[in-house]
Amino acid sequence: MNSMKEIPTIIKTSNLPRRQFIRHAASAVALWQVPGLFAEQLAVTPRSTEGPFYPDTLPLDTDNDLIVVNDDTTPAVGEVTYLSGRVLDRSGQPVPNAVVEIWQCDAKGVYYHSGSGDALKGRDTHFQCFGRFLTGNSGEYLFRTIKPVPYPGRTPHIHLKVKRGGKELLTTQCYIKGHPQNAQDGLWNRIKTPAQRDNVTVDFKPIQSEGFAQWSARFDVVLRRTPSA
Repeated sequence: MNSMKEIPTIIKTSNLPRRQFIRHAASAVALWQVPGLFAEQLAVTPRSTEGPFYPDTLPLDTDNDLIVVNDDTTPAVGEVTYLSGRVLDRSGQPVPNAVVEIWQCDAKGVYYHSGSGDALKGRDTHFQCFGRFLTGNSGEYLFRTIKPVPYPGRTPHIHLKVKRGGKELLTTQCYIKGHPQNAQDGLWNRIKTPAQRDNVTVDFKPIQSEGFAQWSARFDVVLRRTPSA
């Protein structure tokens, strides 16, 4: 299900200016192949709790580039990661006009949320922590973010929510395949079957970069229902 495809060359460098990345993101996702009808219905992506750290106040910048806030020239601390995928229905058809949201902690394990308490004062203000992407006809989404890190009680993960037509359709989390803390994570273990865990546990693959770590991860999500946009 979580098949990996190469990130197009035009977005492989973290030195790509912010406005240029955002402009190219829409055209880049159109390069990926859109699936036809599947012979069998796809397995629905398992739901997960939203958790306590969905932003209670949205940041001023909510686009799909979480590495740099607005036109700030200082990037976030962390290993650059390109998270991409498709939003599909159970027959394998792409879902256009879906709003995909992601949110995660910064490299210090701090969320953009008042519940982070005193730790919020020390968070990385150059990391957006939250982003949105509107899918086109291909159902593709794309974010530039950081590789998730663990914090006390949780294995590394990225929260993801899908909305369409003003309705929330899915809230889930994606995890790093092979991370040693997965087996000790309560929410990862709460997923009912190994097959369902595999659906939300994805490869973070290194990509060629200019002397620093960069990753790409492919996370396709399958909705149980898709209301009209």
